[in-house]
Amino acid sequence: MDKHWTEHDIKINNINLHYYRTGKGVKKTLILVHGFSDNGLCWTQVARALEDEYDVIMPDMRGHGLSSRYSETETLDMASDLAELIKELGLAKPVVGGHSMGSMVTYELAIRYRELPGALFFVDPLWWIGTPFGNPGNQAPEENPIATWAKTLQDIPLDELIKGYREDNPAWSDELIRIMCEAKKQLDMGIVDVLSEKMHRQEWDWQEEVKKFPQPFLLFSGETEKGGFITPEVSARVKEIRPDAMTLQVPDVGHLIHFDGFPVFMEGLKRFLASVDL
Repeated sequence: MDKHWTEHDIKINNINLHYYRTGKGVKKTLILVHGFSDNGLCWTQVARALEDEYDVIMPDMRGHGLSSRYSETETLDMASDLAELIKELGLAKPVVGGHSMGSMVTYELAIRYRELPGALFFVDPLWWIGTPFGNPGNQAPEENPIATWAKTLQDIPLDELIKGYREDNPAWSDELIRIMCEAKKQLDMGIVDVLSEKMHRQEWDWQEEVKKFPQPFLLFSGETEKGGFITPEVSARVKEIRPDAMTLQVPDVGHLIHFDGFPVFMEGLKRFLASVDL
């Protein structure tokens, strides 16, 4: 974490939510919601690029980072956690964006708490047309491959994990690799199956819901051939439903758009933020 940033814990929904912050509430607010198995600091390079203009807040979502662990006696409701964070901090119409799991939390926030965000961006959310991931009958597999992978993380030493990430992602900085790997070691294994099931299920019809968003929004996609979720068909449908929305496919990357395609991602995000009147 950069020395001039701060980190805090806030009590909401009977849990402690940890978050990082680049500013002191003077500038416009931008909330960045991380993906599954990541933490708030995984947005570090994005926050650095925007902190001159924005007070950037990066929460560790429940079961991730330094936030409270998940309990089976609780209802997992990350959208409510995010909404309460916004309310408790007294944030007026922040820009809210997320990646993967975080994009779905942002999406749910926009559906259930549509008065809170001022603008939205979604980085490869799990929106599909037809059956999810080509799975007829909408039946969940015995175990999601992502869940299977996540459950191996606790048995891999940090140094070994770092070595593997460095081999798989040679273009990433050592700092980013360490941040990512430390986040993986912080993941609460008790939340994996719950999130896996929620990921597979669509509780709302996104094609109907995005019509209702009063906020401007931006949709990022990668290439499905490289592991991205958003297909060209989905992007085209978004533009058909909401001609005012911005869509951007980042070339030559899969799901990890803001890591693998950082320059193009940032160019698109800055262009969107400049167009938003908050």
